[in-house]
Amino acid sequence: MKNPRLGSCDVFRDAGFSPEEAVELRFKAELYQAVLTCARQYKPKDLEILFREPQPRVSELLNGKIANKSIEKLLWYAGKLGIVPKVKFPQLRKQDVERELEEASALAR
Repeated sequence: MKNPRLGSCDVFRDAGFSPEEAVELRFKAELYQAVLTCARQYKPKDLEILFREPQPRVSELLNGKIANKSIEKLLWYAGKLGIVPKVKFPQLRKQDVERELEEASALAR
């Protein structure tokens, strides 16, 4: 029997986000982690110059306040830091997709 205290190993799904939202949030979190790792190699003042952002925006980035940062903005920061993203898109939830199609077909009948 599965331990009810253990989640699905997907913190976003466990927090109640839809599968689609979870994918987006996971991508954003991984992108942010890459940007943060590189950004911490520089002084905040240098990041202000590099990103052409005021001190409060740089401080938000360095302190993890990314709710107001779009994926596009994080990709722009990554580019300015010389990060070259390498992305993989495996279909790991094919059974979920097929189950959803079956349910939709059953409802349409």
